[in-house]
Amino acid sequence: MSDPKGHVEPGGPALVESIGPDLTLSKLSVGPMDNNAYLLSPTDGPVVLIDAAADPDRLRELIGDREVATIVTTHQHHDHIGALAELAVATGARLLAGTPDVEAIAEQTGVRPEGVWTGDTIGVGDSALQVIGIVGHTPGSITLAYEPGDDHPTQLFTGDSLFPGGPGKTSTPEDFRSLITELETRIFAVYPDSTVFRPGHGDDSTIGAERPQLEEWRARGW
Repeated sequence: MSDPKGHVEPGGPALVESIGPDLTLSKLSVGPMDNNAYLLSPTDGPVVLIDAAADPDRLRELIGDREVATIVTTHQHHDHIGALAELAVATGARLLAGTPDVEAIAEQTGVRPEGVWTGDTIGVGDSALQVIGIVGHTPGSITLAYEPGDDHPTQLFTGDSLFPGGPGKTSTPEDFRSLITELETRIFAVYPDSTVFRPGHGDDSTIGAERPQLEEWRARGW
């Protein structure tokens, strides 16, 4: 990887790197909350955008003249959907989000994504993203997993469920217990330490770098 931390400056250029044999990732920081938007570009075929969060003009510039197959929203919070309606019209892309968050997204944006959940896949070129429902930060938060099957590490796009240093914010102790359990069973118990995860804000990390902190996170609680 060109930058193990995947750092991008708010308002700055996108970080572009190869994450698989036929897939390029562009990471762009948008909006006042330093949201990460991720563009997945296969060698052939249309692209996939993860979180049309804000700054639609910058996102359109990032996309360029490429066809957008799908826009995936990781969860319902307003800072992750600020450009969704405009990009939906501009691109004609299929819209997807975690099923329990669809209604809230539709109410806020006026556009209704199709619902997806654990076990579903999202095509990107000849590859696929695996959908993993992670309940806690919101009822319908999803993580997307890309497993390139070569020397590149697995990639996880975790939205606001997992950051370097801990889980995302939750509203109640029950939500926290759900989130930490989901992360332990669906992420840390499944993916190797080499796995890179790309959160909804800020820098990237790896599962191996965060694994030693799991007990501390659970003890720290809500």
